[in-house]
Amino acid sequence: MPSFDVVSEANLVEVRNALDQANKEISTRFDFKGSDARIEQKEHELTAYADSDFQLGQVRDVLTAKLTKRSVDVRFLDIGKVEKIGGDKVKQIIKIRKGIESDAAKKIVRLIKDSKMKVQASIQGEAVRVTGAKRDDLQASMALLRKEVADLPLEFNNFRD
Repeated sequence: MPSFDVVSEANLVEVRNALDQANKEISTRFDFKGSDARIEQKEHELTAYADSDFQLGQVRDVLTAKLTKRSVDVRFLDIGKVEKIGGDKVKQIIKIRKGIESDAAKKIVRLIKDSKMKVQASIQGEAVRVTGAKRDDLQASMALLRKEVADLPLEFNNFRD
């Protein structure tokens, strides 16, 4: 039975490369001269540091530009609140989304069932498995998901024929 998985995972190698490029640009830019602006990574969490709210916005802009150049979708980023740390310094935690949340997975399953295609969708942990008798039906369901689910960066992998 042909099938594929619908997942939402960022390429962490490209995220790391974009992070290195962003830190390099921040260290050489004139408007950050003498400041403590930087971005650090721990697993699926980035922490941006700066001297003011304005500089923090600039750091975020540099990061999103580098991520876009490395073709990492910025919809993976879940930007947290700005927190004050000692003195005038501020930090912001940016989480990298991994997997499809249960509400979004239910929405995807409901969308496929309502489309009356000859495919079945089931939730498999943080992914959605779509199975069908024909390869064309699976490709049509991929096209439907690309069109209808715009708020999540979806990928289709594990295609079995």
